[in-house]
Amino acid sequence: MKAEEVWILLPISDWSNAEYGLVFGFTTWAIDQVLERMLQSDEMKSCSCESWVAEHGHILPPLKATLLFIFSFAIILGWPNLILDKTPTKMKDPRPHLTVFIIVLLFSFVSCVSHTEEDFLQCLQLHNSASIFKLVYTKTNSSYSSILKYSVHNHRFATKTTPKPLVIVTPRHASHVQATIICARRHGLQIRTRSGGHDFEGISYTSRVPFVVIDLIKYRKIEVDIEKRTAWVQAGATIGELYYRINEKSKTLAFPAGVCPSVGVGGHFSGGGYGFLIRKYGLAADNIVDAHMIDVKGRLLDRKAMGEDLFWAIRGGGGASFGVILAWKVKLVSVPSTVTVFRVKRTLEQNATKLILKWQLVASKIHEDITINLILQRVNSSKKGELTTQATFEAVFLGGKDQLIPLMQESFPELGLVKEDYTEMSWIESVVFMIRVARSLSYLLQRNPTSVQTNYKAKSDYLRHPIPEDGLDGIWSLFNEDEGKGVFMQLFPFGGRMDEISESELPFPHRSGNLCLVLYLVFWQEEGDEAAQRNIHWLRRLYSYMEPFVSKSPRAAYVNYRDLDIGVNNINGYTSYKQASVWGEKYFKNNFNRLAHVKTKVDPLNFFRYEQSIPSLVSKSHK
Repeated sequence: MKAEEVWILLPISDWSNAEYGLVFGFTTWAIDQVLERMLQSDEMKSCSCESWVAEHGHILPPLKATLLFIFSFAIILGWPNLILDKTPTKMKDPRPHLTVFIIVLLFSFVSCVSHTEEDFLQCLQLHNSASIFKLVYTKTNSSYSSILKYSVHNHRFATKTTPKPLVIVTPRHASHVQATIICARRHGLQIRTRSGGHDFEGISYTSRVPFVVIDLIKYRKIEVDIEKRTAWVQAGATIGELYYRINEKSKTLAFPAGVCPSVGVGGHFSGGGYGFLIRKYGLAADNIVDAHMIDVKGRLLDRKAMGEDLFWAIRGGGGASFGVILAWKVKLVSVPSTVTVFRVKRTLEQNATKLILKWQLVASKIHEDITINLILQRVNSSKKGELTTQATFEAVFLGGKDQLIPLMQESFPELGLVKEDYTEMSWIESVVFMIRVARSLSYLLQRNPTSVQTNYKAKSDYLRHPIPEDGLDGIWSLFNEDEGKGVFMQLFPFGGRMDEISESELPFPHRSGNLCLVLYLVFWQEEGDEAAQRNIHWLRRLYSYMEPFVSKSPRAAYVNYRDLDIGVNNINGYTSYKQASVWGEKYFKNNFNRLAHVKTKVDPLNFFRYEQSIPSLVSKSHK
């Protein structure tokens, strides 16, 4: 048989689309077979490809895509004819073949993603019982969207264009998490771990590369031991659930964490965690005595097994850089049977500026049993058609009003509190009081308490010196702009116990010398990129305006108020320590270097990575 009589070597211009499809299908199958056999060979098994997989993903999909690309391109150029030294006498219009080429490319990449997802699911089944599939959701599952959206609190990341996970795993047992990590590593998928879903930049459930979400919503058991004054709380529980369960056992024990009840303990504690007990007992992370986590090798570790360096790192350094936190053992703290609260509001017309100036001098120096939070918002003025700024002063005091009244008269008489402003209640009731919208203790158990779909952007700062009066006036001017209608600016005081803990005690370094933590939030209801960009741009202007008044070298930030504006890693490639330190030193100051050394020890190939994960110090040449 002559070569030119063989169908496969006919001039390319004479091929039909059906023939293209047949050849492509056969070639795809052949490439699959060759690559699978190659990867199962003894030579490949002995080759250490782990670093490549950790950096780029599983080796099979990109190899397959590359070979299909070369094959398709060869078809377009007519390489078979060149091999035979046979040039067609008449070439047809190449555009139909270009269309086929594009379709081939799309199919190859889609098939690779599908291949990875199928392999991941098969791997899960091999490493766990079939029952795990009752806890696994793919995009073809009818519950996939509801599971994904349930814990999305920032609706900037609930759009049609937001990247979605290939698979959501909702574990009930540590073995489910172990299998997920092992299989994600093996098949080149990244991990996102979601506890409560409050990450301000959506990092716990979005990614620009193929990924799996470990959603801990079903991993939320809480065990309170009153005699030992401790509690084990699984990472999928919320701080509201923790408070509620503590109160069931004792009215005089508490835990020093945040205010928002639907925040998950997994992320909140691993970033520090603060609330109205901060000046008495420090951060949530300061009161953690043990932890359970799964590391990159799929091992279940407690404090003893992980060692003190890793235990240090996950208490304030962001646990998701090092593994998956499963549970915390926390030390409970004492509170009196009666606490006192107040909340008073003052506008600019009611001398709010002068009161804020005094608050800056008092709030971090007053007795550690009281925390006075300050919230700034734009409101309508009593003058028709005009706007003003309202300052809300709200406090929790660990004691009765008879003790608090003379303390406030001595330290902050300008606030003008009267006896009716003070309310005595239990500590758990003060938690509900500070939520503002809550009416009963059962509110603490609601994981998704509002149906309002709100978009927001946040940034943070630390004040080490008071903002002068003319500086405050500039803030009020910005508040009066159109985008200022959605602003929420909170100044939360430090001092007390925070002044007694060294910067290196935990990764959270913002201790002595800080007057307060500043949170900037802007909310908007409008949908679409234009509204988002307009409001985000306004918040960035406010942040820029604040630069002269806040901490410097570095301008510090709070890791639990995630802000990608301050710097990001290369999400699907090597990130140097120098590049990551741009944002890392803002969150962790001098502790960032130690965090990087811990990361290098426990996850040298940087499997657990995201936009602001701690980098490994393993050089690019060794990956």
